[in-house]
Amino acid sequence: MNTQCRVISLVAPVALALASWLPSGVAAAELEEAQVTQVVQDVKVVPSNAAARPAAVNETVRKGNAVQTGAQSRSELTFKDQTITRLGEKTTFNVGGEGRSIELGSGQFLLYVPKKAGGAKIKMGPVTAAITGTTVLGNVAPSGIVQFTVLEGSSCINLPGVGQSLFVQAGQMVVYDPVYGRLENPVEVDLQQQLSSPLVKDFRQLPSAGLIDEAIQNLHLAAASDEDLENAVRAAGAASIRSATPEQFMQAFNSLVARSDPRAVNVLVARAVRARPDLAPRIAVAAVTGLRPMGGGYAKGYAKDFKGKEISCDQVQSIVNAAIAADPWAADEIIDAVIQAAPMLADCIQRCPPTNAFVPPYVISPLTPQVPVSPEQPPSGGRD
Repeated sequence: MNTQCRVISLVAPVALALASWLPSGVAAAELEEAQVTQVVQDVKVVPSNAAARPAAVNETVRKGNAVQTGAQSRSELTFKDQTITRLGEKTTFNVGGEGRSIELGSGQFLLYVPKKAGGAKIKMGPVTAAITGTTVLGNVAPSGIVQFTVLEGSSCINLPGVGQSLFVQAGQMVVYDPVYGRLENPVEVDLQQQLSSPLVKDFRQLPSAGLIDEAIQNLHLAAASDEDLENAVRAAGAASIRSATPEQFMQAFNSLVARSDPRAVNVLVARAVRARPDLAPRIAVAAVTGLRPMGGGYAKGYAKDFKGKEISCDQVQSIVNAAIAADPWAADEIIDAVIQAAPMLADCIQRCPPTNAFVPPYVISPLTPQVPVSPEQPPSGGRD
């Protein structure tokens, strides 16, 4: 990896690039007012130029107002496009922002954005996340630590101040710690435990409940794929994944792709990249091309010879996303390798802006965040 080129941080274009990552053609006004759909104990509406007052179910809260929850209190807001925001205790949420953006002042939140709603941006202190058709949990602690967990779908989480951007997918959490001033690499969380959060279980069922269940099932499949990968590597003549030559490992991986359910290949990709990050670009290319015959398949006659058999853009993006989530710092290499192998798929692939312009600082020991059961149970104390 050429780290020298990653030192350049193009911070100015971040807002424009992040906006372009979100689908266009949807009125920003849809996120400028919301209906209060649930109130639990002490919930207040704070107008911009007036005293706070108790919130009432079915009232409309408009841009410029804030919603605040007290101790052991919660609330739910539903926007015009059916985007849902749930607030945990001691949380401040500002309604409406520039474009399709919303802001969390402090506390815990759950955000559900429908698949075709047009996406949204959530601002959490210095951190911004771009969300399209996703359900996420988040927490902004008084210490400034930000936790962001994806329950289903995916998100680009961005730290504009240093030009750092990471892709996060279902079952992963990212932590921002102001002491270190960077986003830490995504870590896996137990999605089943996340569902015990009061922001999930103490409200009506989420419209995305089925998608969250599907994400949990995919993670179970991922655990099984580890053993399959070990067995395939041994069948290729290597003693272990770590000792396998690149050719042996790719032979093993290709054999698994050939007999895998296409819908589960992204799970296999994630496991393979985590096992051999040195081969991340090759793994992504093999997965994309292995789902359809190569020969003339990705050559000039592709459209005529394989019409109706093409790999879908959703499959391509899912595979690329899985590879990037497993090795965030190889995002450029992964995407470039896939596009070089199959140029006609370039329009299928979206990048998180700015693409890994940030170089992680040298630290003596790895930063391993404590994974809470839910955002309403933030970690206490500092890090070792």
